[in-house]
Amino acid sequence: MMQKISERIYSVGVNDEDKVLFEGLWPLPCGVSYNSYIVADEKVALIDTVENGFEDEFLSNIASAIGDRSIDYLVVNHMEPDHSSLIAYMLERHPQMMIVANAKTVPMLKGYYGVEPEKVLVMGDGESLSLGSCSLSFHMIPMVHWPETMVTYLQEECTVFSGDAFGTFGIVGEDIVDSEDTFVQYRDEMIRYYSNIVGKYGTPVQTALKKLSGLKLKRICSTHGPVWERNMASVVDLYDKLSRYEVERGVCIVYGSMYGNTAAAADAIAMELESRGIPCAVHDLAGNNAGELGVSGALRDAFRYDTLIVGSPTYNNGIFPPVETFMRALKARLVKGRRFYAFGSYTWAGASVRLLNEMATEMGFELLGSGTSFAQAYTKEKFDSSSIADLL
Repeated sequence: MMQKISERIYSVGVNDEDKVLFEGLWPLPCGVSYNSYIVADEKVALIDTVENGFEDEFLSNIASAIGDRSIDYLVVNHMEPDHSSLIAYMLERHPQMMIVANAKTVPMLKGYYGVEPEKVLVMGDGESLSLGSCSLSFHMIPMVHWPETMVTYLQEECTVFSGDAFGTFGIVGEDIVDSEDTFVQYRDEMIRYYSNIVGKYGTPVQTALKKLSGLKLKRICSTHGPVWERNMASVVDLYDKLSRYEVERGVCIVYGSMYGNTAAAADAIAMELESRGIPCAVHDLAGNNAGELGVSGALRDAFRYDTLIVGSPTYNNGIFPPVETFMRALKARLVKGRRFYAFGSYTWAGASVRLLNEMATEMGFELLGSGTSFAQAYTKEKFDSSSIADLL
């Protein structure tokens, strides 16, 4: 759907309500948007494209915005295929169009879409391109979350086209520009998006935020989710806190269970914490009760809360695979400053709690004790959830 954002800016992106897994990994119960924008002045710039499969809708949206005008420039902020898939397609329809990108993008354009270097206007950090009465400037923010990433700034409208930065899962409504309650509606999915996609790159995000703080902003146009105006300050503040690994008071319980005993222990901890008024999110990574978000949701709440409690049965003298996958995903995202407690069950030789503690120690987490490991069936006598809650 085409939406006019200002006299110069049009949203021409699409919603994807059919994709099940983003990047083949992350569940999309509320879909995702691929945002693309037109800046129409004496010359026309298209900023990013959308994923393939949406060609007809994309062309229709562009035509609704600019009629039969030609596109002079295609700005490539980010080369990930959900934003670049239609570059070659658009070049076929607008052969006079020049690609605007930075030097790191040039070999990717060639490798993905066969775009020759002579079709690319290579822009350096801070350089500008005139569209007539307005101009676009380009600012590099490498590793947010690919090395070629940049943002595009329209000074005359104090608008930044931010690529994946400040993005979120979830489709957008009929009005892509945020309302007063939009941030509250999207906050959980923004944290999940950040933790899943960008989470490893806290330091580059901090560098990018410092660079963008020098730009006067009244609008952020991301490639996923709403256009941020009213809630812009809240969105930037959330990204700042997430990239500094700041946390809220609360507990994220993550576990996997083979036959229900580790699950019973997890439930006992959750009930004890809830009785004490301690915020708590519980994520079952295996079995019939596993949540639809799986590791994706667990990462979100591991980024959100200051305490992480992880449970696993011993499996082949190791950690139960779904739980180990979560721990490795957490480690890969360089999460720090968490308090940690491990628990688990075993039949003849317990190893999971010891191994979980070793992984947590490697990540620099504060261990709240040696953990609790119990043999065979769960009972209240074997597993004292009250004493675990006392540690918090």
